[in-house]
Amino acid sequence: MLDTLLLSRIQFATNISFHILFPTITIALAWFLVFFKVKYDRTQHPVWLRAYRFWVKIFALTFALGVVSGITMSFQFGTNWPGFMEKVGNIAGPLLGYEVLTAFFMEATFLGVMLFGMKRVPPKIHTLATIVVAIGTSLSAFWILSLNSWMQTPTGFELRDGVVFPTDWFAVIFNPSFPYRLTHMLLASGLTAAFLIAGVSSYRLLKGDNKQAPQLTLKVSLTVAALLAPMQIFVGDLHGLNTFEHQPQKIAAMEGLWETQKGAPLILFAIPNEQTKSNDYEIEIPNMASLILTHKADGQIKGLNEFEDARPPVKPVFFGFRIMVGMGFLMITVAVYFRFTLWRKKSLASWQLKVLVAMSFSGWIATLAGWYVTEIGRQPFLVSGVLRIEDAVTQVASENVLISLIAYLTIYVLLLIAYIRTLFYTADKSVEVEEYQKPSIEENIYA
Repeated sequence: MLDTLLLSRIQFATNISFHILFPTITIALAWFLVFFKVKYDRTQHPVWLRAYRFWVKIFALTFALGVVSGITMSFQFGTNWPGFMEKVGNIAGPLLGYEVLTAFFMEATFLGVMLFGMKRVPPKIHTLATIVVAIGTSLSAFWILSLNSWMQTPTGFELRDGVVFPTDWFAVIFNPSFPYRLTHMLLASGLTAAFLIAGVSSYRLLKGDNKQAPQLTLKVSLTVAALLAPMQIFVGDLHGLNTFEHQPQKIAAMEGLWETQKGAPLILFAIPNEQTKSNDYEIEIPNMASLILTHKADGQIKGLNEFEDARPPVKPVFFGFRIMVGMGFLMITVAVYFRFTLWRKKSLASWQLKVLVAMSFSGWIATLAGWYVTEIGRQPFLVSGVLRIEDAVTQVASENVLISLIAYLTIYVLLLIAYIRTLFYTADKSVEVEEYQKPSIEENIYA
């Protein structure tokens, strides 16, 4: 039978997996909206405003689902993981509070102006509201990633009677893994939003939408993706080096290394066997893991057997890392090649548009895979070296947790289906709208 600990872990994983889908889009999509609005203000060309008006609808829908799922997730700190707040609430509570005070209130206030104020406030004020909302989404990511990074690499605290108390808030917020994790997440959001825009724009073009807006947004999104994808690989490498320093057991699981080795191979594929503490069906490149992580062909990497009492589950970390990297290389290949094609031929072939439609949510796959690597890789700790998972879980009966888990899964599946259907329904309706030929000055401002 499933016990309370396992069910609570599955439930929180379900909630965080559903929730993270939407901020991953809105963080960067808000800055795309800023770009569209500023371009319109500068050029007064209505195509920029049409792009803004279409994508602001998607932003509003995505933002709403992110808020609702985030509130639900936060309740679980009390219902499923009371030991977490009892042990580290002196740090987690303020950081979550700062996110609400400095980011959520800002977003919620100016989102109303952004959505409903176009005809009620001067154009510059409306543009300012869009910029403030974009800043708010990034600030929200700042605080949430600060807390999550602290849970990975905790610093700036002391233990008093088994309870964590902050001693240096600067060290808490800017903990060793925070700069890398924040940058990695912001770039992931940029790629997720870029491929979503490219996919939906391609869908509109395939449906026969000959208006300028989808052609323009396709060009912008592929340009952004082609720029960000190589940056993400570089930042990901830096993040990996930071993890190698502070969480070597996570690196060992990512690489599938069981024994401490000098000149460790890069394992391209294998099936980790936790019973025999070895890998089956290995395909490897000699010395490459050591070269990447230590910059020496004979550099030493600790194996999983060095961490018997603190070894993370190997298979999900090992395969999750490869899914994330594989999807990343696919995204960079598609973005660079398709953008180059668009530059040479001014348009994409039908098969290329279909590929982009299929990759509309590729950012979600890469983000979820990376998130699982991050979160599962720190187990069995909830806060690395400070709080183990089993010490934080609720004492509620497993039957009660199972009932709520089933309810969450049902609602989330229905909401996700509704979200995707609504997104493409909005695209279909946009195809039916005729292009304005000669808009008046008033239409240029308020259309």
